[in-house]
Amino acid sequence: MSSRRGRITDEEINELISKLQALLPESSRGRAASRSSASKLLKETCSYIKSLHREVDDLSGRLSELMSTMDNNSPQAEIIRSLLR
Repeated sequence: MSSRRGRITDEEINELISKLQALLPESSRGRAASRSSASKLLKETCSYIKSLHREVDDLSGRLSELMSTMDNNSPQAEIIRSLLR
């Protein structure tokens, strides 16, 4: 980043936008690649992050349900615990 009193150059913004586009799934990248506004890209990124949070919550709930049905001393439970470490 630029050291000039916190100012960021257009070139740095474009580089950051490109890096952010690369983190989005293919479907979003295709739309964003058409040189959409930074605002639109940020909105798409926020939406994607929210969907990832929902997915993590869902998987966490499913894992909790699975663990509650298992014997805590079973080999399967130990495998799951080792994967979570």
